[in-house]
Amino acid sequence: MTEILLEIDGKEVKAKQDMTLLEAAKSVGISIPTLCHHDKLEPFGACRLCIVEVESRGRTRIVVSCVYPVEKNIIVRTRSEKIDRIRKMILELQLAHAPDSFILQELAQEYGADRNRFEKEPSFCIHCGLCVRYCAEVKKKNAVGFVDRGIRKEISFIPEIAAQECWNCKECFPLCPTEALQAAYVLVEALAFPPASTPSAPER
Repeated sequence: MTEILLEIDGKEVKAKQDMTLLEAAKSVGISIPTLCHHDKLEPFGACRLCIVEVESRGRTRIVVSCVYPVEKNIIVRTRSEKIDRIRKMILELQLAHAPDSFILQELAQEYGADRNRFEKEPSFCIHCGLCVRYCAEVKKKNAVGFVDRGIRKEISFIPEIAAQECWNCKECFPLCPTEALQAAYVLVEALAFPPASTPSAPER
């Protein structure tokens, strides 16, 4: 396979032709933050946290590194004033939905994000899609999916499938960056399968 030579953060990198910028950076120990990426899943580009600056022929643009393929002789910067400012904004918006997420709190500290900048809308979901994609692409079960679109989009278990598949699986739970998937499953289970009422004692 053809090797492509590029520069990432001042380091010369030899990458395979089918690599993304995120993969190329990772191959030489350069860390780029991401919330929706998983090695077993197809790139999704949902969280936008992995943005980087790409310079080619004197022109610079912002790209999403998890879906952007490597190119010959480009210069990539994973940190800059502009990149950090955009990542900070993304984190502040996500913290409005999941203010108690440990991962978001750690990243917020690194980028100086204010968790109280935006009004709280605690849905506990940042729409990374990891649970949906893992269930569909790896497990082939489709027990969890997106409901609605745009600002009303949510994640929901499909009770009929979840009742049969999820109890002995739960592999998507540790993938959730907001740690809310467990609660969502318990809620759906409770709604779909309420406990049987305890029979009252016979009258004497």
